[in-house]
Amino acid sequence: MPRWHSACRLLFAILGLTMSPLSARAANLETLLMPGPVIAGHAKYEQECSRCHDRADRSRQAVLCRTCHEPVAADIAQHKGFHGRLRGAEAAQCGACHTEHKGRPADIVKLQPASFPHAQTDFPLQGAHATVACTACHQEGRKHREAASACVECHKQDDLHEGKLGRDCSSCHDAGGWSRVRFDHAKTRFALTGKHVQATCASCHLGNRYKDTPTQCAACHAPDDVHGGARGAGCADCHQTTGWTGTRYDHLKTSGFALTGAHSSLDCRTCHKTSNFKDPLPRDCAGCHRSDDPHATRFGAGCEKCHAASGWTPSSFDHTRDGKFELRGAHEKLNCHVCHTGVIASQKLGTECAGCHRADDVHAGNLDTDCAQCHGVETWRGHLQFDHDFSTYPLVGLHVAVPCFACHRSTSFKDARQTCVDCHEADDRHKGSLGRDCETCHSVNGWNLWQFDHGKSTKFALTGAHSKVACEGCHKQPAHLAKLSQDCAACHAEDDVHLGQYGRQCQRCHVTTTFKAARLQ
Repeated sequence: MPRWHSACRLLFAILGLTMSPLSARAANLETLLMPGPVIAGHAKYEQECSRCHDRADRSRQAVLCRTCHEPVAADIAQHKGFHGRLRGAEAAQCGACHTEHKGRPADIVKLQPASFPHAQTDFPLQGAHATVACTACHQEGRKHREAASACVECHKQDDLHEGKLGRDCSSCHDAGGWSRVRFDHAKTRFALTGKHVQATCASCHLGNRYKDTPTQCAACHAPDDVHGGARGAGCADCHQTTGWTGTRYDHLKTSGFALTGAHSSLDCRTCHKTSNFKDPLPRDCAGCHRSDDPHATRFGAGCEKCHAASGWTPSSFDHTRDGKFELRGAHEKLNCHVCHTGVIASQKLGTECAGCHRADDVHAGNLDTDCAQCHGVETWRGHLQFDHDFSTYPLVGLHVAVPCFACHRSTSFKDARQTCVDCHEADDRHKGSLGRDCETCHSVNGWNLWQFDHGKSTKFALTGAHSKVACEGCHKQPAHLAKLSQDCAACHAEDDVHLGQYGRQCQRCHVTTTFKAARLQ
């Protein structure tokens, strides 16, 4: 207890013996003993010290404060508000923070807006509120605790709903901003799914009318109904909220026609030209795809025999399996119409080459109809596979590189001759004088590579000047017709200066190099 307070009590006791007990005089005396004037708000109680002070028990001062400041007392009792959230608020002395007797203009609250812990009040500043100026909510002339706490009291002008949804804005919005809506639409009679999640509230709740909003699809989507109302209002029977095109209509169950492959992604109106889906439609491919048929109906209406619903190409038709004719080489790239010129169901094609290639047959039918004996499926002229070695005239030497038509002058390959002069008569520089058996001297590797040995074959070796004499020099007639004598006079009678006086054996004196060089002994 301060010394001045003890002195005052002693003085009051002494004065109590000498002074009149009039209360007015006692109050004036207490006023005289005050440490200083009270604040302007307490001025009316300045002459009634007992309103704030208990002479006998100083600890009751806080009780007396709360007697006047009932809202604060209520906050402490209920543990709410700023004072109610202070630690040890029930036993705290008000004077510890709010010191009185500092004079009329004194500020005993000492509120510092910049550092005030608003989080300890009933209205923590969160989200956008954290950046709002104090004066925006706390109006001048009103106590801070009297500031509005309901959203509409400050944001009435921001209410797009015009008050039609009540005053509890926090049921949908938070302090982060109006656009952050946390309203759980699933708790209503209409859960938002699919594209409804992205739709604005005003797109369904016209004129901010939220009560009794219709939940039928047609109520909002009548303009989007491509059926023109012909299918009724049960849009959800076929369509989903993810989009109009993603239908859940069971086409097979309802119509008996399964939508598979490319059919599954088609717009309904592709086949159903009218809004009435009950109009009968053809079930066969040709009924819808007649204009798409590149075969011009030549293959009949059974498109599914070759094609699948996934697309026209590739065809599932196996020509080897189903047509008994394997498509290889140039055949593989052909259009079906090249061979199948008529209705495939009635036109039966053979598998022989001549059946399709009669016009391409350069042999004019003179050879066998089995063209594959010589030709491949890639081309007529290239990749000939006829093996001449298995014929009566195997090709060897230069004959291997000779074109077929050099020997086979007609398209009938069977009438080709096999003797040399049949083809090489123009090449015979002997002019037929040596007969037709060219192979006797010459080889198929070339005319100049002749191999006739005159000495071995005729018993008359060509020596000296004889080696340079052309064959025709001696052989005036075909060798097989005229046999030449081997004596000198047979060829050199005109050269005999002796006029035959010494006989026909010229070699007795002369040599084959020259007549002039005689070898007389």
